[in-house]
Amino acid sequence: MTMTWRKSSQSETGGQCVEVRSDLAAIRDSKYPEATMVVGRTAMTKLTTFAKIER
Repeated sequence: MTMTWRKSSQSETGGQCVEVRSDLAAIRDSKYPEATMVVGRTAMTKLTTFAKIER
């Protein structure tokens, strides 16, 4: 099964950003897409909530 990855709308054109998998269960560095970190939906929700608060 092929997953879709999303980049932030704030990412630069140089490809230096973090990507989120479409099912919100994994993240990866766009420079090293083979290094995927599976984190799970609960952890991803906590991470994005924290990031929004800390902006």
